[in-house]
Amino acid sequence: MILLPTPFPAARYRFEFTVETPMRLPEYAGSALRGAFGHAFKRTVCVTREKDCKACPLYRGCAYPAVFAPPAPESHAVQKFSDIPAPYVIEPPSWGEKAYPPGEKLSFQLVLVGQALKHLPTIVHAWQRALQHGVGPGDGTATLDRVTHLAPQGEHIVFDTASGVIEPHSTDLAIEAAAPHAVSLGIVTPLRLQANGKPLGPNEIRADRLLVGLVKRTALISELHCGAPLALDFHALAKHATAVADEKRLAWRDWTRYSNRQKQEMKLGGVVGEWRLDGDLAPFWPFLFLGQWLHVGKNAAFGLGHYQLGPV
Repeated sequence: MILLPTPFPAARYRFEFTVETPMRLPEYAGSALRGAFGHAFKRTVCVTREKDCKACPLYRGCAYPAVFAPPAPESHAVQKFSDIPAPYVIEPPSWGEKAYPPGEKLSFQLVLVGQALKHLPTIVHAWQRALQHGVGPGDGTATLDRVTHLAPQGEHIVFDTASGVIEPHSTDLAIEAAAPHAVSLGIVTPLRLQANGKPLGPNEIRADRLLVGLVKRTALISELHCGAPLALDFHALAKHATAVADEKRLAWRDWTRYSNRQKQEMKLGGVVGEWRLDGDLAPFWPFLFLGQWLHVGKNAAFGLGHYQLGPV
């Protein structure tokens, strides 16, 4: 039996802004929003002004790396990490370049998991600063109006500029108990699963790679951000995953972003479309369900690998 934290500590929020100066967002805005958020978050919480966080004496106690770029554990019983998943996911506006004139509304979503949830007031303040400072080509600015918690049972405004405070709310996410025999994944942002460092295209990607990827990502997040290590038999789960049948209606979607860190353009395409899974999904159901919040695959922090479950 898989003992995930029940309920799982995760919440999705919608941030709503009013544009002040003309704003242009690229074809896929996840990376641009993430960069603006990261800079603003560091300006908000950093007290040493050390350029390299890893050289800072507060590195393992500061909110900025804990949320935005969490440090790998210094030691681990199973493996050595070069990096670990972040406890947040940015879900940007829908695909396509957009121009926002002054007065227009801009909204996007943010998922927070585990210990990141306790930093919500600081995170909200950082987003306020981020879009006041400017985002996108031309550094368009916007003012935060409200933040809404998008719980499965309904929406609830938890912050607005009139009150200026975060309203108490539950961040417990109940995992649906009953596993269906078949399910359809509607993949809305490029899903990047890799083999030997190479992204898998529509004809190469397999159900077992998807399922094992979901298990590994969820297990790491549960252990490192929720304090709940999972006792999993990865070998048995990987073998079980090969028995799951699938039917794919997937296409490749290319996307290019400029990396300030690597000083070059990077192609980060992946598969989108519909993917049906059939078989004994019970061992994977909690991971499939949570994956709607956690995403799956490479670059999930800025919104890639976003899917929604639906009936078949």
